[in-house]
Amino acid sequence: MAGGGGNSESGEPEFQIAPMIDVLLVLLIFFMSITSAQVLRLDNSIELPVAPDAAKKENSKNEAILNVKFIPEKDSSEIQFESNTYADPRALIPLLQVRGASDPNYRVVIRGDSRLPASEISKVMNIAAEAGIPNIAFSTLNKK
Repeated sequence: MAGGGGNSESGEPEFQIAPMIDVLLVLLIFFMSITSAQVLRLDNSIELPVAPDAAKKENSKNEAILNVKFIPEKDSSEIQFESNTYADPRALIPLLQVRGASDPNYRVVIRGDSRLPASEISKVMNIAAEAGIPNIAFSTLNKK
């Protein structure tokens, strides 16, 4: 009589480890690819402000992450968006308009340096407003 894939003497099925390893490796590659894409959008040289009561954001693929970096030597800021640096933030308006028009849930996440004057953050907020994106979020840390 044919058994169900195990030792024919005891009748106990064997545990197959190879298919489980295959599934785990596929999951590992999947999560690594998602994580690395998100990490590439962040600039670690920016010192985020601390907001102890900040709520954790829900993950969204429909967002523009704007890294606003303070340059003390020039006493000004520059914006990084998708590996491009913009000294003039007005150049972002057409890009954000196109994306905002194609997705009504599109939002702008501002990762502003804690050393930035409020007027520089206000400029970035105005750029998002001119592009027609009403959903703006700020990236902060819960503790230093």
